[in-house]
Amino acid sequence: MTAAQEASAVRVVPAWRGGFGRLWTAAVVSRFGDALRGAALPLLAASLTDDPLLVASVTACGYLPWLLFGLLGGTVADRVDQRRAMWAVDLVRAALVAGFAVAVALGDASIALLLGLAFALTTLQTLFDNAATALLPSVVPAGALAGANARLMTGQQIAGGALGAPLTPVLLAAGAAVPYAVDAATYLLGALLLGGLRTEAPDRPPRPAGSTLRAETAEGLAVLWRDRALRRLCLATTLCNVGMGALIATLVLHVTGWLGGGDDAYALVLTAYAAGSVGGGLLARRLAERTGRIRAVFLAGLVQTGCLVVMGTVHSLVATAGAMAVFGVMGTVWNTNQVTLMQERAPEGMIGRISAAFRTLAVAGAPLGALLGGAAAAGIGLNTPALLAAALFACAVACLARRIN
Repeated sequence: MTAAQEASAVRVVPAWRGGFGRLWTAAVVSRFGDALRGAALPLLAASLTDDPLLVASVTACGYLPWLLFGLLGGTVADRVDQRRAMWAVDLVRAALVAGFAVAVALGDASIALLLGLAFALTTLQTLFDNAATALLPSVVPAGALAGANARLMTGQQIAGGALGAPLTPVLLAAGAAVPYAVDAATYLLGALLLGGLRTEAPDRPPRPAGSTLRAETAEGLAVLWRDRALRRLCLATTLCNVGMGALIATLVLHVTGWLGGGDDAYALVLTAYAAGSVGGGLLARRLAERTGRIRAVFLAGLVQTGCLVVMGTVHSLVATAGAMAVFGVMGTVWNTNQVTLMQERAPEGMIGRISAAFRTLAVAGAPLGALLGGAAAAGIGLNTPALLAAALFACAVACLARRIN
């Protein structure tokens, strides 16, 4: 797809009425509930045990299923009716979280139960997220994909970052089980919305006789590898996620240690990043209209690299907050156009598998980056992780530059 073709494909604005409105609302409501649970679970874990390893294990269980089942979830998403799969997953998640809320209310919660819940919910998420990515092209016109992805990501940023996480302490004050009860209700509402979604069945090529999940997963990876643009985009995204892991894991040390700020300063930097991420939804489609998707991603990565260099070299809280705001804007530009390009270029019936490859590598990159960032901060200096992230983003940009040239 040429830059001109890409630009002409992004001028349609998705209509809120009908399928997209239901899908958007279900996704945003679900992200709100996820943010509540994500903020409340570590606090509950810390109240149940003073063992740091056990507390950290609750978070780790939220990553592990992606590494174990992420690719499989994408293959299953390509096999089944995606709308029904998402509906069924939301019903199961609603039941699991509702049961957990009852256990918390009765004082029967345990670390083992927290670990099991985190693992089960993320396992189900591997199917849900890949099915949602594969379903969107059948809900909106091809030319509206960029706008639809931007609106989805912006809505989820607002629901999760601006509403969900800050509201958690208020709900916890009303009762330890309240955030989980609200989370269960959001899953149920999502299931009701998805149940009323009407889409045409995707035109999938018939599977060969005796085809297995393993063979279909391998086929998806082979298609991804053969597509030069997607292959380089996947590699660039993985490098960026390693850099993001290094930055986010040590950001509190960067602000409170290297910059000498307090808790309020750290909150300011996080708020700047969240606000920028929301604002990026307004820019993503317009930039792609002017440059094409690959160049929009390239420019976003280039600006993000500069932001990281500023963070790692300029000893100023104001500069760091400003850099994080711009970094958030360009992060949404990158994510929106990366997902849209993947949806546009993936062959019919293979979006789930290719989406799964991107997500699995992204999840694998984050904890690796966190370890690298922690080691760099401890061994060299608290500003080093930002510079390490800048180097990784620069490598990602170089990968994309080869595709553009």
